Amino acid sequence: MSPEFILVNPQFDKHIALIQINRPKELNALNRQVMLEIKEALLQLDEDEQVRVVILTGGEKVFAAGADIKQMADATAMSMLNIDQFSTWDQIKKTKKPIIAAVSGFALGGGCELAMTCDMIVASETAQFGQPEINIGTMPGAGGTQRLTRAVGKALAMELVLTGKFISAEEALNAGLINRVVPVEVLYKETLNLARTIAAKSPVAVRLAKESVVKAFETSLDEGLQFERKNFYLTFASEDQKEGMAAFVEKRKPNFTGK
Repeated sequence: MSPEFILVNPQFDKHIALIQINRPKELNALNRQVMLEIKEALLQLDEDEQVRVVILTGGEKVFAAGADIKQMADATAMSMLNIDQFSTWDQIKKTKKPIIAAVSGFALGGGCELAMTCDMIVASETAQFGQPEINIGTMPGAGGTQRLTRAVGKALAMELVLTGKFISAEEALNAGLINRVVPVEVLYKETLNLARTIAAKSPVAVRLAKESVVKAFETSLDEGLQFERKNFYLTFASEDQKEGMAAFVEKRKPNFTGK
């Protein structure tokens, strides 16, 4: 069945797929169905050999203004535990291919957490980031206290989480939360340029390099270095490594096939 709350274009550009959250009346609020549809789309795109990079967006007006509070207002601790509220989020982290968030307008609460779960963030000048859960008597639960702290440091993360304040795209850039800020009218163009640059590289090397960067946040330096070295050695089992180095020596453009 076609998804109800997202739009998926696996051929948005050569080797680049697009997922767009599509609940404009609800400011793209993230209910369980939205997250399940994103999970299923990512599973399919991860298995699609033609797709090398995924762009996740909410459109030019809003990325996602938060979780769907109406769906959670009457929940209990046990009901949240039983439905495993955040299991669908885990697939984003497990996705082998790079995911770039294209953020415009609000990226708040779950929206900010969703953007941070992606590998890179390109934001328009209208973007605002924040974790305002404290204002409704709760706290971030999909990584807001963990990924935000790792990205911007303890002081700013603590302020955002405990006050619920928003920061602008420029503030987010200066804090190290996002990759770049662009005018809203060129958000897709600039995100696509970044995606095209990555898609032109060896899919094998990109996958192993992504795994290694992610590992840096989960292990000690020594463990991370060992993981990096194993992945580095593994690239030499690929045809792409042979092609890439041959192309360098022969002063030509490489033709990477993902093998």
